Amino acid sequence: MSATTDGEYKDPDVTPPLGQAIPLGLQHILAMFVSNVTPAIIVAGAAGIGFGSDQGALGFPDMTYMIQMSMLFAGIATLIQTMGIGPIGGRLPIVQGTSFAFVPVMIPAVLGLGTAGLPGLMTGVVLGGCFHFCLGFFIGKIRFALPPLITGLIVLVIGLALVKVGIQYAAGGVPNIGKPVFGSMAMWGPALVVIVVTMGIKFFTKGFMSVAAVLIGIIVGYLVAAAMGQVNFANVGKASLFELPMPFKWGFELNWAIILGMCLMAIVSAIETVGDVSGITKGGAGREATDKEITGATFADGLGTAIAGIFGGLPNTSFSQNVGLVAMTGVMSRHVVSIGAVFLIIAGLVPMVGAVIRTVPINVLGGGVIVMFGMVAASGVNMLSDVNWNRRNMMIFALSLSIGLGLQLVPEALQHLGKTASILMTSGLLPAAVIAVVLNLIIPDTDD
Repeated sequence: MSATTDGEYKDPDVTPPLGQAIPLGLQHILAMFVSNVTPAIIVAGAAGIGFGSDQGALGFPDMTYMIQMSMLFAGIATLIQTMGIGPIGGRLPIVQGTSFAFVPVMIPAVLGLGTAGLPGLMTGVVLGGCFHFCLGFFIGKIRFALPPLITGLIVLVIGLALVKVGIQYAAGGVPNIGKPVFGSMAMWGPALVVIVVTMGIKFFTKGFMSVAAVLIGIIVGYLVAAAMGQVNFANVGKASLFELPMPFKWGFELNWAIILGMCLMAIVSAIETVGDVSGITKGGAGREATDKEITGATFADGLGTAIAGIFGGLPNTSFSQNVGLVAMTGVMSRHVVSIGAVFLIIAGLVPMVGAVIRTVPINVLGGGVIVMFGMVAASGVNMLSDVNWNRRNMMIFALSLSIGLGLQLVPEALQHLGKTASILMTSGLLPAAVIAVVLNLIIPDTDD
């Protein structure tokens, strides 16, 4: 749904009539919904509490709880961002959600450890959020170290790190690897339906339909999978109608590898938020973002992440797809996004919503994440189009990408490192980022 674009709603403090504000708020939530819950599903799967897990039956919180927290704290973080608390919050129509950027770091934190890795992960999320908050005090001073060469490379490596997950899901998921069903057409069929429908909706429709293309594709794929007998509603009836989150439900544990990884990725996330804030003010109001807005948005990012981690949620950041939605509708009202945040909070307090989301078959989700992760990589390539590709920049990019991607593909190459170093290095993302930043700072930039 679109609204007026004649400047009437260019002021973030103006609220459209409820007849427009509520549908516009829901449109923002539908645009980010799948991307928001997917990281929780991926991390839960890596920790052994995902699809096919019996941990819920044994009394341990399962994937439903993580999905619930993703919705609840995305809504809370969004309200902090839009409404503000003192200097915290950009007070702009910024939608917060669970960040894909942290996934390559979070998977090694729990892989092979199962549920035993979750206390360290969640503690890392809390402390990483605190570090992210502190970045708000000097975010403007570190932007020089992250030009498009660095940010584009980092986003590209994030996308490349995740595409393997998408293919695994579409083929049947890790639990089915080695079984005849893995890679069968019974698995690939619904996944391909999701991809085809998503692409068709994206390019042959406009407005709301185009914005929610991935969600619509997953719904169609879900219906196909249900017709094939792949949808199981057994756990939906067991879910309660209301449940409050519990602090440190996963436990508390200091894991310095995870903490360091979260802090390093917080820098990347903070720079991404600066770009999103600038994109919203330029696209929605035709002006540059103020220092106060950028600082407040960064504070909100960190606070939202820290609060989410306390209750078993994952890191939060601003969602870029909603930046484009603001430009498309021409509505800069932060109160529209606040209305959407309220719907997210309500959904997060109702476990049955998470249980219904959990009924989505893993192969159907795989079709959606193949598209989403591919778009992450494509966004990185788009950022790299602004780079001056001289010999210096090509060598920095080549070395960083080779080592980062290579360590992802062959993690056994670092089997003799300690546990802390192994978690940090085998993500591939952190070594690529560190190498690129250091080389960019020490190698002189010559115009060749």
